[in-house]
Amino acid sequence: MTRNEARDRLMQMIFQMDAQNDFSAEARDKYFENYPVRGKQAEYITEVHEYLMNNIETIDKLIDESSNGWKTGRMAKMDLAIVRLAIAEIRAMDDVPSAVAINEAVNLAKIYGTENSPKFINGLLGKAVELL
Repeated sequence: MTRNEARDRLMQMIFQMDAQNDFSAEARDKYFENYPVRGKQAEYITEVHEYLMNNIETIDKLIDESSNGWKTGRMAKMDLAIVRLAIAEIRAMDDVPSAVAINEAVNLAKIYGTENSPKFINGLLGKAVELL
């Protein structure tokens, strides 16, 4: 599994966790039971998830501050999962430059979001990085 595939899997996990309102390590472990990931990519997913799980309120506050009129409660859930992933990745992974995390988030938005999602996510993350 590549880092891109792991990022895709992590985004899907975050989306599912949001739907279940459970970002716990137990929810992550259950996800891994259903969708096994091993090796370096499992470590990547776990590290980014740990940061997200321990900082979800801070991440959501940053998202709210970075978006124009679109608080997390109003955002499309897929867009929110992608943005949460990108911010957690930027903060948790020293080997992932902000520009790479943003580009990967935009690529996920092109696949899973609406036609407006890539532009929205790019702008939101650009502003979020300025606030970090």
